[in-house]
Amino acid sequence: MTTAPHDGAPRPTAGALRLIEPRTEFPTSVDVGPYLTGLGEHCPFLRPSVRRGMTGWTVYEIAPGSHRYAVEAELFHAGVRAAEWVRPLMARPFGTLVCENVVLLGQCEDADHRELLAWPHWALKHLYAPVGVMFGKFAQGAVETDRQGRRIPPPPFSFLPVRAGVRPLDPKFLTGTPDLATALAVSVDDGRDVFKHIPCEWKAVREWASSLPRPRKP
Repeated sequence: MTTAPHDGAPRPTAGALRLIEPRTEFPTSVDVGPYLTGLGEHCPFLRPSVRRGMTGWTVYEIAPGSHRYAVEAELFHAGVRAAEWVRPLMARPFGTLVCENVVLLGQCEDADHRELLAWPHWALKHLYAPVGVMFGKFAQGAVETDRQGRRIPPPPFSFLPVRAGVRPLDPKFLTGTPDLATALAVSVDDGRDVFKHIPCEWKAVREWASSLPRPRKP
């Protein structure tokens, strides 16, 4: 398979992820319907996004025998590709509803899904917050609560949601990372290359992400 760097050009990969289903609004390889129905109670943007066809899904599976570093690298580039898809759509009518989801299936030799999502998510949200793109992460079966303390339905699969940031609201979810919250609160997508000051290769990105301040404990 191939992924794309930030400029959209094809990029060969090591094959740690297999593309199971290219971007679609209604995936057949995973059952998103019941999960989205339950999740709609916690996100006011989800139902209108789905109704307007602005929620997309791309499904990947970990290739047998793949190891953590290779999976992280390809998951990161899949997130970049999704973010660069989202960016031009944010300026269009109803742009706040755009959401792309990178689904991860299969098993890794030396890490579970929660571990595999962690570093790509950490790097991606810091790279893209200044241009107003918000990243989340949901590991299969994870039990979490919303800001009102209500239980969020556990995801039936692991995925990274990539969406337009909502500046009045989203910084409230980033209290543990105040610098990131500030970046998102004043974000403007001026078309900048988020990789202007850092190579797009995963090794360099992971080293950079490792140097960022760790989240504050509540």
